[in-house]
Amino acid sequence: MPFHTKKLLTIVTESVLEARLVKDIQRLGAHGYTVVDARGGGAHGVQGGAWTFDRNIRIDVVCDTEVAKAIALRCEQAYLPDYGLILYVSDVGVLRADKF
Repeated sequence: MPFHTKKLLTIVTESVLEARLVKDIQRLGAHGYTVVDARGGGAHGVQGGAWTFDRNIRIDVVCDTEVAKAIALRCEQAYLPDYGLILYVSDVGVLRADKF
């Protein structure tokens, strides 16, 4: 069974950015994305999600390298200065490369 290498771009950020990030992700060429609620702790304390204003989300995008770079650059320029946001990229193998 052949796997095709793609990038998995993961963004963990404040839920208030969801609509804007989704528009950016689509505009920059991603074929799809997944958004889930996220909880955890780190340098900025614990994010429990008890209130709407302190919820975090995780957005996963499987895409080509160029699309991942474009989305990362947009996040760095537009959101990183003013919002809590982490972003990481890893290689993944997919069965149907045409879907991504």
